[in-house]
Amino acid sequence: MNLDDTQRKKLSEWIAHGLKLSEIQNRLGSELGLNLTYMDVRLLVDDLKLTPKDIERPKAVSSGLQAGPANTAKPAPGASRPAAPSTKPAAVSLTVDQVARPGALISGKVTFSDGIKAEWYLDQVGQLGLVPQQTGYRPSAADLQQFQTILDAELSKLGF
Repeated sequence: MNLDDTQRKKLSEWIAHGLKLSEIQNRLGSELGLNLTYMDVRLLVDDLKLTPKDIERPKAVSSGLQAGPANTAKPAPGASRPAAPSTKPAAVSLTVDQVARPGALISGKVTFSDGIKAEWYLDQVGQLGLVPQQTGYRPSAADLQQFQTILDAELSKLGF
């Protein structure tokens, strides 16, 4: 596909603005009258030596719920420790690893409401595993329920 200079400039601007290839495909059709397949757009962008901007994936996926300060943690010298609200228990927070631990489809870390941390993983057969840092630790039933709810939402976002 050969584009004239104005069309190339327009395509370069779209790439610079961070448009996805599917959005560029739609704009080529609507604004320039060029009906191309997605693969044609990919090849065109490659031929013009343009590089679409990658969408930055977050390092850790957060549920929006944050764990309160642990009762056993010592504050840093000179730092004040915020008071936890007494009406609402501290929440469970969860992160997803960028690279899953060996033998797992997906893995991550969780901090329970009491501040105890654990690693979690989902294995090849769909079994959920939990490896607490503290030997013998068992989270409360409420924490486990909240953890599973947050995990389910995060896994849904990631296509699991």
